[in-house]
Order: sequence, then structure tokens, then C-alpha cells
Amino acid sequence: MTGVRRIASDGPWEESFGYSRAVQLPGGLALVSGCTAVVDGQISEGGPYEQAVTAFGVALDALAELGLGAADVVRTRMYITHARDVDDVGRAHKELFDAVRPAASMIIVSGFVDPGLVVEVEVEAYRGEGGAA
Repeated sequence: MTGVRRIASDGPWEESFGYSRAVQLPGGLALVSGCTAVVDGQISEGGPYEQAVTAFGVALDALAELGLGAADVVRTRMYITHARDVDDVGRAHKELFDAVRPAASMIIVSGFVDPGLVVEVEVEAYRGEGGAA
């Protein structure tokens, strides 16, 4: 597919699993793979709220490499390992995206590739023809 742009973040699983951090398609749609609180190969300190803020930061950094930002986000998915974390993760989401109001889902899962992780997020952004740079 021509015109597709792929961004790598050197995350610990990208090379071994064969995926890109983000992919931008012709026409302005950008898809960001699942992001966690792993930074420089280590899980960031903190609970669900802090992990969500870090994970969304990783996703927004990938979007920034594509010339997109939080205002361009149209969909988010939040995966958590326990229902007790709903409010903390939701608070992080609201702080970042309240003005944007993307379509959003929060799903409880049984776990992630590292048991220290309690949050993983996915982000989709769109800036079509004539959108702000």
C-alpha cells in the first residue's frame, strides 16, 4: 500500500512481534498500537491513573511524529485488568481528551504481557484534507 507511513518507537515488543507503534494511512487516518506505561524498557512508577497518563503520552508522542495531536483523536480504547481501576483511568482520559470527546471504550481484560501492567491504550486520530496542521 503506497502512501502508508509507519512509526517505530523501539518498544520492547515491536521487533519481536513485528508491528509498528503507529501507522498513518493516505487520507489522514492514523492508528496507534496498544501503548502501555513501559518507557525505556521499564514500567513507569505509579498506579492505574499514572500508568494511563504514561500510556496515553506514549500514544500522543507517536501521533506527534505524524504531525497529529490530542485534538485530532477520534477514538480511544482503554484496556484495564480490574474494574476498580475504571475511575482512575477514566480521570486520566478526561484530563487529556475532555475538550475533544473521542469515541471511547474501556474493556476489562485478564492481563497483559507483563503482570506489572494494569493499563493499555489504543488511539486513532484523523485529520482529513484541509485540517489544521
